[in-house]
Amino acid sequence: MNAADHATNLWSIQALASTGSLLKNYFPVASINFSPWREDCSTKLWFEEDSLDLALHFPGWSPRLQCRSLLIQLRVVKDQPRELPRLLGVIMRGVTFDGERWRLATVGDWQPTGSHLPQQLVVMNQLHSICRDLFLLFPSE
Repeated sequence: MNAADHATNLWSIQALASTGSLLKNYFPVASINFSPWREDCSTKLWFEEDSLDLALHFPGWSPRLQCRSLLIQLRVVKDQPRELPRLLGVIMRGVTFDGERWRLATVGDWQPTGSHLPQQLVVMNQLHSICRDLFLLFPSE
């Protein structure tokens, strides 16, 4: 679900703004899209209420990341209607116009899989750090 669709109260707006600031700290030249999914019938078939989705678009090709954009899905669970959701996990996908090139999930060893992997130094210094920082932004159990 588009992250912007979850901006329904002050807490969720603040969490999304903090998420955007965090991502801009790691990728200052990227633009952030809090509504990466189109509003059409085929996209709505894949609707997931327990996901906050946003995208980072780079001004060109990122050779270190092996992609042009990052799709970030925050897997969440909302215990109470007026609370911030708890973050269960993060799924990051490096994508191009041709589709997904790699995927990193915060399960197992947190290593990317796919056809064109980002540089290992970027994985350790940026992608893992982003995931850890995202866990700090959202409430835990």
